[in-house]
Amino acid sequence: MIRVGLGYDLHRLVEGRKLILGGVEIPFEKGEDGHSDGDVLLHAITDAVLGASGLGDIGSFFPPEDDKWKDADSAFLLGSVLEKVYKEGWKIENLDCVIKLEKPKFIPFRNDVIKSIAKICNIQDSQVFVKAKTGEKLGDVGRGDAIEAMCTCLLSK
Repeated sequence: MIRVGLGYDLHRLVEGRKLILGGVEIPFEKGEDGHSDGDVLLHAITDAVLGASGLGDIGSFFPPEDDKWKDADSAFLLGSVLEKVYKEGWKIENLDCVIKLEKPKFIPFRNDVIKSIAKICNIQDSQVFVKAKTGEKLGDVGRGDAIEAMCTCLLSK
């Protein structure tokens, strides 16, 4: 059996927070404003995996109104979800991700982010790809006020 899941996340960018993508801290003057560490990419991956497995969504596992998850490490959140997904017999075949941000340039960090995601998911680097797009100066992303991430996940059992 194979299943596909789609994950998406969006966060405002604000001063005084770290910019974390795929578990990697990216040097920048702004970071994601979120209940946890705000890692939009890991949040999108988590939702994609949960959607493909049919086990729920990130909000049902880690409700934002629960202070227990305040400033939580998104790599830990994804790892917790993966324990359940793998226990159900699912295996990640691949993750295909898109990050949408105006600044900073993502490409210099892409390989580190891919390696980080693969390590968190206990899969090969070749099973993960991350590409970046800008907002073309349009909307919240284009103005540098927000960051978005999308991910598709293929699971097999």
